[in-house]
Amino acid sequence: MTTYDCADPDARAEGLAAAARAVRAGSLVVMPTDTVYGIGCDAFSATAVRSLLAAKGRGPDMPVPVLVGSWSTIDGLVIGVPTVARELIEAFWPGGLSLVLPHAPSLAWDLGTTRGTVMLRMPLHPVALELLRDVGPMAVSSANRSGSAPAADAADAEAQLGEHVAVVLDGGSSGENVASTIVDLTADTPRVLREGAVPLAAISEVLGREVATA
Repeated sequence: MTTYDCADPDARAEGLAAAARAVRAGSLVVMPTDTVYGIGCDAFSATAVRSLLAAKGRGPDMPVPVLVGSWSTIDGLVIGVPTVARELIEAFWPGGLSLVLPHAPSLAWDLGTTRGTVMLRMPLHPVALELLRDVGPMAVSSANRSGSAPAADAADAEAQLGEHVAVVLDGGSSGENVASTIVDLTADTPRVLREGAVPLAAISEVLGREVATA
């Protein structure tokens, strides 16, 4: 495992290249996001996703979310993008909002027990976005062992998961250490499954209606 200080331009470039190689090779990496630190891998490698779940000490009953590097990436990952999803993407991506949608049945991935859905987010972090735009969609979960608090910095992530990852990208503190808000768009009525970085009131304002909660 190698840690790269992304505050240093040379180390950042070297680290991003190393992380991209690791992801393409089916290995795990730790990366900063705008919410908490994440542990990630190639979203289309079932073996890598199983390794990610094993590193965290959890099973496929808690499927792994997918991070993307651009708005347009979502079009190839889901069956269709409803108007309500477009409205939320335009308002909050990149940022702390995760959307649950039916995934395209043709995709060769295994993110866990998803029941035909996928949770997607575009993070507002330059290091994460650069890596995602290089390697494509990544399966990314919070960088912590199951039952422990999500890592707010690279050192914490390394302490919890260092033995399982090839590369750690140190992007400094994640700030408020707040998880993303999750909105389920698999039914006709949007439903907030978890309120986090994006307030419920802000979602209701964008959609022009009250939003149901789980």
